[in-house]
Parts: sequence; C-alpha cells; structure tokens
Amino acid sequence: MLKKLTIVAFAAALAAAPLPVLAQSKKDSVVMGMTLEPPGLDPTNAAAAAIAEVTLYNIYETLTKINEDGSVSPLLAESWTASPDLKTYTFKLRKGVKFQNGEAFDSAAVKFSYERNAAANSTNKDKSLFQAFEKVDAPDAGTIVLLLKYPEPNLPFLLGQASGSIVEPKSAPTNVTQPVGTGPYQLGGWVKGSSLTLNKWPDYRNASAIKLSKVTIRFIGDPAAQIAALLSGDVDAFPRVTTRGVAQFKNDPRFTVLVGGSKAKTIVAINEKKKPLDDVRVRRAILAAIDRKALIDGAVEGFGTPIGSFYTPGSLGYVDTTGINPYDPEKAKKLLTEAGVTTPLEISLKLPPPPYARQGGEILAAQLAKVGITAKIENVEWAQWLSQVFAPNGPHNYDLTIVSHVEPFDLVKLTEPDYYLGYNNEAFNALYKQIVSTPDEAGRAKLLGDAQKMLATDAVAGFLFQPQWPTVINKKLKGVWKEVPQFENDFSAWSWE
Repeated sequence: MLKKLTIVAFAAALAAAPLPVLAQSKKDSVVMGMTLEPPGLDPTNAAAAAIAEVTLYNIYETLTKINEDGSVSPLLAESWTASPDLKTYTFKLRKGVKFQNGEAFDSAAVKFSYERNAAANSTNKDKSLFQAFEKVDAPDAGTIVLLLKYPEPNLPFLLGQASGSIVEPKSAPTNVTQPVGTGPYQLGGWVKGSSLTLNKWPDYRNASAIKLSKVTIRFIGDPAAQIAALLSGDVDAFPRVTTRGVAQFKNDPRFTVLVGGSKAKTIVAINEKKKPLDDVRVRRAILAAIDRKALIDGAVEGFGTPIGSFYTPGSLGYVDTTGINPYDPEKAKKLLTEAGVTTPLEISLKLPPPPYARQGGEILAAQLAKVGITAKIENVEWAQWLSQVFAPNGPHNYDLTIVSHVEPFDLVKLTEPDYYLGYNNEAFNALYKQIVSTPDEAGRAKLLGDAQKMLATDAVAGFLFQPQWPTVINKKLKGVWKEVPQFENDFSAWSWE
C-alpha cells in the first residue's frame, strides 16, 4: 500500500511540476504574396517583371548586384574596370562558383549567356543592350572583356538586371520550367495558378548565411484577397501589394508598412503605327484629356507622383515636363477637330490584370469620353498582353493600354525599331546616341533633359505617374526592401527576428 501511495504521490508531484522549457527553433520559412504569376522561369527570354521577382538573385545571379539604394556591388564578378571612353569593361570573375547542376561557372558561361541574349532569335527584353557588344571576349576562365559599339556609363547597373542572368549552357533550353542558376535557392515545386516553392540550395557557396530554408510564393491577383491573406496570416509578406486598404495595416501592430520609391513609369501606351494615332495632334488630344491627379487618386489611392515623360524624378538630368501636355479637355476637342477626326472616335483599350491598370482604365475611359473618344475596354490576362501587345516582333495588336515600365535607364527602348509604341524618330535616336557618347555627367544630364522634352512634345505616350510601392510584412520579418530600384525579392537577406 505504501509503495502504491508513493507512486501516486510521485505521479501527482510530476503532474504539478513545471514542464521543461524546450528551446524554440527559429522560424526558417516564409510565405510571400505576389500579384502576378510568372509565365516561365527564364528571365533571359521574356519581359515579365514577375519572372525577376521570383528568380533574380535567388535562383540566378548576375555579374553585378543592384542594391536597395540603387548602388551596384560585385556578385558573380569580384571586380571590374572601365576604359576612359566607357567602351571597354573588364570583369574579374568569382572563383569556385558552381551551377546547381554541378557544372563550373566561368567566363565561357558568361560569353554563352550574353551572346545568346544578342542572337537574332533572342527574346531577351534587353536584346539591344547585348547587341551593342562589339565582342564578348573570354581571355581566360576568370576574365570577361566586353567591347561596346558605343559608351555605356550605366553598364554595371544594367548587367545586374534579370535579363543579364548567367545561365548554364546545357540547361538553357529547359530553364523556363527547370531553372538552373548559381543562386542560393532552387525550384522546389510549382502548382500553376496557385503557388511556387523555392528551397535553399545546400551547396551554395555561402549557404550558412542564408537564413530561410524555404520560401513559398502564392499568386493572388484579387486586391480584396491580397488584404484577406495578410490579415489572416496566410502570407507573411506582400511586396507591391494593392494600394487599396493599406491604411488599415498602418494601425495594426502585427504589421510593418513600407512605402518605397521606384524608377517605374506608369503610362498610357499609344500605338503610333495605327491611324489616326500616328498623328501627333491626336496623341496630344489624348494627353490633354487625362486628369493625372484624378487618375492617381482613383487608380492607386494617391500612391504616385505625376510625370510628363518616360523618366522619373530623382534620376540624372530629370526635368519636370508635366506642363507640356496639361489637362485641358477643351484643347483636346480642338486638336481632334484640327486633325480631321470625326467624333466619337472609337479605339481599343487593352488592360492587363494589375489593379492600377484595370482601375486606371475605367477612369481613363471616362475621361476620354468627355472629349469624344470612346475607349472600348478589353481585359486580358498577362500572357495575352505580353504576346498581343508588347512582344518584340509581335502583332502589337492594340490602340491604347496601361502598363508600368519598371526598369530604370530604359530610354534606349524608344530607339528600337520594333518597340511596341512604334515611335521610330530619327531625331530622338540621334539624341540618344549623343547621350551615351557623352562621358561627363553634367553634359549627359543636359542632354537627358532635352530627350525628356522631346518625348513629351511628341506625345509618345500618356505619361501618368511614378508609382510608390507599398509593401506589407509581418513586423518580425527582417531584410525586406522598402525602396524598389527594380522588381526583385532578395530572399538571401530575409530572416525572422
């Protein structure tokens, strides 16, 4: 009996004793939300910014890395030098780097990647940049020398974009669905239309510094669903989330709201190959019909700064050109009459999925209607927009569309003969060549001002606003960027508090 009582007492005492505290393992996975799903996972063969959001600096790496403040630092290149005329760049490559399929990274892979980007059949969004290389020379395994046809002061920055990702030659044909890079993450799985998983690559050269072992990316296009996913905790972070409802997160102690600047330009693209849009008076009429402030307030809750050209405040040589085509509905009507246009003028307005485009399109159509232009809205999916509207050598089957161009330093696009806007102005092309051939910054800044005024005067597009991108994150998540020099999510810098 005594023995039995002792056992019972011991059991009671054990039950009453505090349980040992187990060491809490630090959370090492994250769920991120994204508005658009990438059409594939090869950033060197398609223009969609969503590809870079998943892959850049995560799966693939570039010679240089663009940092949050827009500065450039070494990545696959350890260092570089430029000739005084900025036409020859020599890169010393990082040693001991491997691709995720076990192949060695060397100058041959860089040469292959850049020459592939420049090939006649290339669909690289920056094909013109790589075609500006006179020669890609690989004198030894650890050195790459780029000889350019004209000076390019921004080359280190441009090579840090997703289009400059270095690919392993044997993997190139299948990178769209089975990406192989030198970065810290590998594709874990992809459920089309729903989510994508990245797993930490254990053989990454600096694997010990990578804190997250798994990143799940959920594709959530609907603005209300984006907000619901954050509030419920289904996603931990949503970079470039819908601007609707951001205010409620500012007052919620569970979240941090980051509002960052960008180099992006949201525009009403105008197809100048279509009549009567080839007439500058008609394009100026469209611009005069646009109330930028009302559109910014209605489409993005005021998260935007008005612009008057294909250039953003804060960039070298920026000038305010918003006064060249101000809001003036009566002037718009007069310009249409001068151009011999019979109203109502019916044109198409193709809108991709992002809320700024769909909401902005409704506002734009209402503004155009007031001056006698009937814009027929056609909502299209992202893949359709890319193939029908934007694709190089594509049909460019549209009259008007709304889109954000997120790449900095992309004035060169307007010199490309088959660019979807159809601008093709020899005077602008000559001016651009002068800009990149001017080595001193002050001279370049003045010429950049001239270029902005020319684009505004020619009403090349309806230049709307420079977006400000709100990002909502769990307040314990660290390393997420506030500023957005380009679309990327550098998961190697993310960690939990």
